[in-house]
Amino acid sequence: MAHAFPVNHPLRPTYRALGGLTGIYLTAFGVLGVADTSGQEFFAQNDATALWQGTNLGYSVIAVVAGLILLIGAAIGRNVDIAINKLFGYGFMALSLAALAVLRTDANYLNFTIPTVIVAMVVGLVLTTAAMYGKVGTDEQSRAAREATLLLETH
Repeated sequence: MAHAFPVNHPLRPTYRALGGLTGIYLTAFGVLGVADTSGQEFFAQNDATALWQGTNLGYSVIAVVAGLILLIGAAIGRNVDIAINKLFGYGFMALSLAALAVLRTDANYLNFTIPTVIVAMVVGLVLTTAAMYGKVGTDEQSRAAREATLLLETH
């Protein structure tokens, strides 16, 4: 079934909050990871963990930066959060699939483990969902989106 993304969805504040909560989680994970791995090699491949996920200083810094950007986007709103959530959602899904491909090799530079791959994929899916249903627009754009959905359903 084809689907046109809604504008002014009734749950858009919930989706915006979901993006912000994801940013809080990533920031907390990253800060704990930086605290646990400080003083180690940036891309160390060891048994360092934060919140039961494999990490190293490199991935922890990436998580902190991504989390802060997501929080800033959620605070700004006005469809800025939609663009940020979409970008980071696709990015985390791609990162998790790439990490899964190199999980037990020397190319596992971010020190991912299976739990880290799962969490990164879930983060990507949550952010992508928040991006799809959180768009704010004018009443005219909202009507056009509803009409497009009705056209897609009848064909």
